[in-house]
Amino acid sequence: MASRLNPYIQFADTAGAALEFYRSVLGGEVAVSTFGDMGTTDELLATKVMHGQLETPAGFTLMASDTPPGMEPKFAGNITISLSGDDVADLQGWFAGLSEGGSVNMPLEKQMWGDHYGHLTDKFGIDWLVNISGDAVEASQK
Repeated sequence: MASRLNPYIQFADTAGAALEFYRSVLGGEVAVSTFGDMGTTDELLATKVMHGQLETPAGFTLMASDTPPGMEPKFAGNITISLSGDDVADLQGWFAGLSEGGSVNMPLEKQMWGDHYGHLTDKFGIDWLVNISGDAVEASQK
């Protein structure tokens, strides 16, 4: 297996819901191990995500976990995820889907450098940047 770089997002207690949301937008399969699966008997901790992973058809991997007691949570603002390329329909669809329940900080539209770019914060507080090649957008409009 080649080396990969995968975003690993830490949530207070919404990792499972976030991974399911990202699966609904990006597609793919989610695998989750809870603290209970690993032997924790604490009822409050047992259902939290110790490790979760989304593998998408586009080859993306997102990992996530809930913050266990005793650890300082690292909330939104500590990560921004960027999606870019020339697949206009996928990137536009992902931008629209990820923005549902969140906020669009910059609409996905043509920018001075020629590409279409947008910035959003999803409903879990994670920032996403989407950049679509200007040439690909022009070709899709013909």
